[in-house]
Formats: sequence, C-alpha cells, structure tokens
Amino acid sequence: MPPRSRITIRDVAAHANVSVATVSKVLNQRYGVSAETFARVTAVIKELGYEASLVAQSLRNHRTNVIGILVADIEPFSTELLKGAADAIRGTGFELVVYSAGGRVGDPQGWEQRYLTRLSGTLVDGAVLVTPAVDLEGLPGTPVVAVDPHTGRSPLPTVDSDNLRGGQLATEHLLELGHRRIALLTGREDLKSAQQRETGYRRALVAAGVPVDGSLIRRGDYDYDVAARSTRDLLSGPNRPTAMFAANDISAIAAIETAAELGLRVPEDLSVVGFDNIPESVMCTPALTTVQQPIREMGHRAVTLLVRLINREEPDETHITLGTDLVIRHSTRRLS
Repeated sequence: MPPRSRITIRDVAAHANVSVATVSKVLNQRYGVSAETFARVTAVIKELGYEASLVAQSLRNHRTNVIGILVADIEPFSTELLKGAADAIRGTGFELVVYSAGGRVGDPQGWEQRYLTRLSGTLVDGAVLVTPAVDLEGLPGTPVVAVDPHTGRSPLPTVDSDNLRGGQLATEHLLELGHRRIALLTGREDLKSAQQRETGYRRALVAAGVPVDGSLIRRGDYDYDVAARSTRDLLSGPNRPTAMFAANDISAIAAIETAAELGLRVPEDLSVVGFDNIPESVMCTPALTTVQQPIREMGHRAVTLLVRLINREEPDETHITLGTDLVIRHSTRRLS
C-alpha cells in the first residue's frame, strides 16, 4: 500500500468549504471567523488529522513553541537530565525535542554548532546543550543554555553542580577511611566539571598532607572503556592504589568490574567512589558510594531558565550551581 500523503491546509479548506486564509485564522486563533465556522474548521482538522508544519508555522509566527535539547549521546546522565526537562516543560505551552549526536563528541568542528544552525529559528525557539564539546557563542536570536559547560569562556547561561566540592567530598571520605594511595579517573578534559572534580581531589589530598602522585591520575573521559583500560593499568602495577575516585559513576562501575576481572574485591581490596548518583550506581555490585549531583533538577532548571529567556523575561540568575552530597553505600571501607 502506498504511503498516505500528508494532509495540507488546502485539504482542510476544501473539506470545510472555506478559504485557506480562514483555516489559517483558525489555526492561529485570529479574529474574523464566526463561532460556527471556527467549530466546523476545527472539526475537519481533527477528522483529517491535520498538523501544521513547524517550519511554516515559524515563518508565520516567528515561534515554533518547541525547545531542543542537544545531547552527545543517550546515556544514564542525559537520561536523568531529560526527565527533569520533561517535568519542567509541562504547562509552559512548549514541546520538547531531543537531538543526539550518537556519541560523536570528538568531532573537531563541533556537532552542536551544526545542529543549532540547522534548527534555530525554524524548528526550535531555543536549545539546551548538554556537556557541549566546543566553546560556543550561541546564535543571534536563539537563546541557548549549557548544562555541564565547556571549559572555554562562552557567555552562555549555564546550569551545573558544585563539582569542586563534590571532588573534595569523595576524596575526603577515602582519606577518613585511612587510604593514602588514592587514584583518580578523570573526566572529559574539555568540561569544567572534570577540571573542578580533579581540583577538589587535589585540594583534599593537600589539605590532608598527602602528596599528589601524578602516576595515580589516569584518563577516564566519563567513558566506560577508557576508564576500564586505565583501571587495569593502575591495578596491574606493583604498588597499586588502595582506593579510587572516579569522576563519574560509569567510570566507577568500570573500575569495579575491571577489579573483579583481576581477582580483586571491592571494597576489601579496593575502595571506589563515583560521581553522579545515577540509578545504575545502586544496582551495581557492590552498591556504589558516590557523590550525588541533582541531575534531574539540573534539567528542570535549565528548561525553566530557557523558557524565561525565550519569553524575554528577566531570569533571577543566569549561572546556576546546585549542591552536591556524598552518598555512602558499600563500595568503600576502612583500610585495614
């Protein structure tokens, strides 16, 4: 069976026995249409299943009432953030569309810039960028909010968490348990969060009088495979660490599973702390001690801020930092 052709505004006009201009007035709720005609056209629109083109609608009204969320990939962090964004969009009159780069964050040209250029003005009224891979200036006339922003000096409004304090909390916990050889699996070097978590780790060590050992700091990139390789290197040496702070939960889970492959037990042989508190952190074995950042709230606050910017309302603040807390579970123990 051939595919059904798209219903057009002309089809609606023909079925309702009115002009295209009258259908347009009904769609845009403009004056000049009787109640009887309005009801008849509305009924035909529902009967035919007509949906106005976003592009055509934006050309007429200069608004699409659509917000785009651009993510590098659909993974646990972005999934939790999208839940908060979906909560925030309710009752605003906007719809939410998610665009994923499919994990292609290494694109030197910046996938976000290309997506924004394609979408802005005709498909979305504004966008939320999640962990942007390049330093963006945004686009004229299109509000953009960054979550977990880039290390550059972009003027974009931002939402993030207190990553520095979180890094300190994770490291201080391990120090309090008697650990001194504490390894770090770093995050993506292009993100402020990764830099701040490492700074928190270093500050906690220095405050405790423990020298920072560069050989214990390895790449994690917020990536399971990268973190697993680095963990294997760290744990295969003659003087392995007794504890590890991973800059996100995915890296921490990679560390736990890699340790098990090497015959090491967590937490008996290796204590591990993560960062994020994604749902997977509770489901892994053992349950992961981690730093909780309010990911869903970050998504909620980003969309709320963006809607205010689109509506040309003055926001209370344009750089929002939310608190972090340590959640102690079963992947850490006192050094014996």
